[in-house]
Amino acid sequence: MSKAYLQISMQIDAADRANAAGVYNKYKAAFLDNVQGAKAKELLIREEDVQVLHEFDTVENASAYLQTELFNQDVVTALKPYLKANPDVRIYTVA
Repeated sequence: MSKAYLQISMQIDAADRANAAGVYNKYKAAFLDNVQGAKAKELLIREEDVQVLHEFDTVENASAYLQTELFNQDVVTALKPYLKANPDVRIYTVA
């Protein structure tokens, strides 16, 4: 069985990270319950950025999530006030 990861790295000021984590928590269940192929979602906080790591069953489902209303209308809209730059979005496959 194949597996894929969608990694989204965001530049968010330290003062706004709690609010960004709130967005993560608000939409995590909807992601896991409603997005095709979704397996897991983790919030990773580093000194230089915040990353959200999404696990999917396939690369195709990881890519398709980026086109969903949940991602574009809900998550992106809620995070927009906290972003200091465009997010870095990458999809990885597991060998």
